Amino acid sequence: MEALTQALQDGSGSDIQAVDRLIADYPEDPRLHFLRGSILAGIGRSIEALAALRQAVELAPEFAIARFQLGFFQLTSGEAAAALSTWGPLALLPDDHYLRHFVAGLTRLIRDEFEEAERHLREGIAANSENPPLNRDMELILSQVNQISAAESPTPENGDASATSFLLDQFSGRSGR
Repeated sequence: MEALTQALQDGSGSDIQAVDRLIADYPEDPRLHFLRGSILAGIGRSIEALAALRQAVELAPEFAIARFQLGFFQLTSGEAAAALSTWGPLALLPDDHYLRHFVAGLTRLIRDEFEEAERHLREGIAANSENPPLNRDMELILSQVNQISAAESPTPENGDASATSFLLDQFSGRSGR
């Protein structure tokens, strides 16, 4: 893990190779598959990222952040039904858990229920002290929700798309998580 930490910090581009080497030695470690999926998503290798995130959840179904990120990746890839299915077990988390709030907010967003989406996302951000990068992602979504809510027409380029699809199209190009 020390070599992996160093590879991630030095920014040399060897991070995916370091993760792959560790996965070869520890193929049953869901954290490594989750990390691999996160790195691959960040560099635009979506198909491989999705497979790695799925592997993390298959190895550890209770790995809440991996499950959330898999669902979030599915949502931003236009697979809302898959995201909702993936997130289902997160309903067992405590009511005040930040991931429950984020799932509730994103679920409301899918339904174009912007006020409720905003409320849940803000509550999740307030409750989340363990994953600041995820808060930044949710803040990006909130800023897009606010722009859509304030606009007369949420999709000036495509009047047939829903406000949510417009927002997720905008966000999916920015997310690296």
